[in-house]
Amino acid sequence: MSSLRFVDASVFVYAFLKPRRTLTSHEVEVKEHAKSIVRRINEGEQVGLTVAQLVEVANVLEKYMGIAAYQVEKFLLNAPSVEIYPVDRDVCVEALKIAAEIGVELSDAIAYVVMLRHGVREIYSFDTDFDRLKGIRRITE
Repeated sequence: MSSLRFVDASVFVYAFLKPRRTLTSHEVEVKEHAKSIVRRINEGEQVGLTVAQLVEVANVLEKYMGIAAYQVEKFLLNAPSVEIYPVDRDVCVEALKIAAEIGVELSDAIAYVVMLRHGVREIYSFDTDFDRLKGIRRITE
């Protein structure tokens, strides 16, 4: 089993997006946890994500941050502590079955399939859908 943890797009969304409204106390807490996770990744904590999560991060951050999102993307692509796992048709086919059976998004199921294939059992995420996937644990701080 790998000691590396995966990191979900939700972490980067909470860490980097500027709120357009006043956040609830729970949302403020989540945002602080997300920033802490990103800080540790910046400092060299080993994490992994799939190309699907990378694209998800890029799509959301570019929409709301514009060109500033490229700094986050550049870091994720170049940091030696960030492992980016490829996704092929077989992963997508297996993930689609899981997504349909359990009712999670395809991108979450893709991360799950890749995690299991590589012996990764923990994921930083604020997406509770990961709680429904057996054999992994969602971490929020």
